[in-house]
Amino acid sequence: MPRPSLPQAALTALSLLLTASPTLAKDLNALVWCDHTDPSLVEPFEEKFGVKVNLKEYEGTAAGLAILDQSQPGDWDVLVIDAVDVHRAVDAGYMAELPADQLPTADFFPQLVMAENNTKDGKTYAVTEKFGYNTIAYDKSKVDPKDMEDLNTLWSGKYDGRIAIYDYYLPVLGIIAMSQGIKTADMTADNLDQLKEPLFKLKAASKQVSDIVSSQTALATGDVDIMVGGGEYVTAVLAKDNPNLDWTIPKQGGLRWAQSIGVLKDSSQPDLALEFVKYIVSPEGQARLATASCYWGMPANSKAGEVMTPEQKTLLRWDDQPDYLARAQLYPIPDAALDTKMQDLWTEMMQK
Repeated sequence: MPRPSLPQAALTALSLLLTASPTLAKDLNALVWCDHTDPSLVEPFEEKFGVKVNLKEYEGTAAGLAILDQSQPGDWDVLVIDAVDVHRAVDAGYMAELPADQLPTADFFPQLVMAENNTKDGKTYAVTEKFGYNTIAYDKSKVDPKDMEDLNTLWSGKYDGRIAIYDYYLPVLGIIAMSQGIKTADMTADNLDQLKEPLFKLKAASKQVSDIVSSQTALATGDVDIMVGGGEYVTAVLAKDNPNLDWTIPKQGGLRWAQSIGVLKDSSQPDLALEFVKYIVSPEGQARLATASCYWGMPANSKAGEVMTPEQKTLLRWDDQPDYLARAQLYPIPDAALDTKMQDLWTEMMQK
């Protein structure tokens, strides 16, 4: 066989190079929450690997799973999902196993490893990336901060007409349950009736029940002074313009939300998708995700604190996390029957 000419040899070498690195030559497609759409988060990854990360934002696990149901295998590579719903995605056959030894969970806040949520049958399918609290946000120039330490103050009459309720039944019913001494993990159809009276009293004391943006706007503009279901994710992004906005976890506790990220089983880019997951849970990725423009939240990786500013850590209550984590409870995880009853109770409240 004759020796190839120089142009032929160069062409062959280039062809082999492209063939050997197919995952880095294609775009990455990810289903995410809005905080991942911040260019400051994704651009460093794109520049490092020379790829484009295509992001599709969705709200609610049901919506995310519906998108996957309607997609072709390989359409999506990465999924961000509520940590308590990882098993739903695993059971539906969507998640790929992750190499646990390549994830920096040893650096995580211990409560955020969340193995009970991110693993199944000894296999890791997702990793926690960010967390925060659904609790009480308020304007401390108009509300006595001491009053916010007790959930019962909300329906005491003192702040009637000055309250916004986040229109999502799971965290708010969880907060109401805690006010009645019921742990979120112990919520059942039998004790749901105990929540009706305090829930309806809260509705009567409130000016509005609305989505996050509307509730946040009302708090920022002074239309309301308290937001039930709020937290650092509401106030941190507004702190520069309105430093009077604050949040706390009352003595009865607050709800801890957490989001996880994983690789989809049918990804056409599994290696690159894994690199994206590893970037997101690295200290640098975590610091950028924690302070993303859509909403702030605590990074799961404690080493993110080494690359965050003191001001950022103060807004996120970094030093208070051991106490907050000890007192916070996870979202309720209702079965189908309880979920239906919870939604019926919420609908009844909304109609009053």
